[in-house]
Amino acid sequence: MTDLDLLHHRLAQWFAANARPLPWRAAGVSPWAILVSEIMLQQTPASRVEGPWLAWLERWPTPEALAEAPTADVLRAWGRLGYPRRALRLQEAARAVVERHDGALPEDEEALLALPGVGSYTAAAVMAFAFGRRSLVTDVNVRRVLARLADGVEHPAKSETVAERRRAWAFVPDDDVDAAIWSAAAMELGATICTARNPACERCPVAEHCAWLAAGKPEWDGPERVAQPWEGTDRQCRGRIMGSLRAAHSPVPVAHLVWPDDEQLTRCIASLVEDGLAVRDGDVLALP
Repeated sequence: MTDLDLLHHRLAQWFAANARPLPWRAAGVSPWAILVSEIMLQQTPASRVEGPWLAWLERWPTPEALAEAPTADVLRAWGRLGYPRRALRLQEAARAVVERHDGALPEDEEALLALPGVGSYTAAAVMAFAFGRRSLVTDVNVRRVLARLADGVEHPAKSETVAERRRAWAFVPDDDVDAAIWSAAAMELGATICTARNPACERCPVAEHCAWLAAGKPEWDGPERVAQPWEGTDRQCRGRIMGSLRAAHSPVPVAHLVWPDDEQLTRCIASLVEDGLAVRDGDVLALP
């Protein structure tokens, strides 16, 4: 058994015994439901997604159901998951699946990439987790795991490079089933053990394979990693406006929207309208 085979074996065994019982991992979950989970999980922790995902699929279990739903209901159901344009793209993807694929999520990565809101990571994740196929799943957790295992550095580069993707492909087993397990297990390792801060190296199933640990866990000496601000940003302002619109059952007068910076409020209202997340009629604002 090669070192890489041993790494795959140990990580797969650990995953089988320690994977979190996330609902989208349950047997019998449809490919469409897995796509919904992947869209919701973009930039949102799994703990915040579980409840909304279950409620969403109970209400709209198929692409047909979501495609026919009123957009205002879709945005209300998205709630506080953040980045609500994802909800619009998800509904657009549902309509595309109905129109182009007779309501069945395509099993082809190129066809998945052609759906609204589906990028390279999401398409690869659906191929692996919905269809059990070999693909390159590189979210931030997998990238961190590989940066430490292979490169001996604490964090990956801010943006994924061609060289990094080539290196990542070398870790993906050739067999479809083994490849899908690797993708899920590496992601789980990064989310629960090989975390960005305070990694639990003493509990890592592949610690002896880790170049970063072998080097003594050298501190990051790359570009400063600055947390994204929230307070006072356009994101917070837009979120406040969307919260008001979701809570209302009739159009909201713009004068009733409270924000300390009038210029920023005006700019954020305009951006929500431009993004299709709100509709303005004179002095009132509503969900589309």
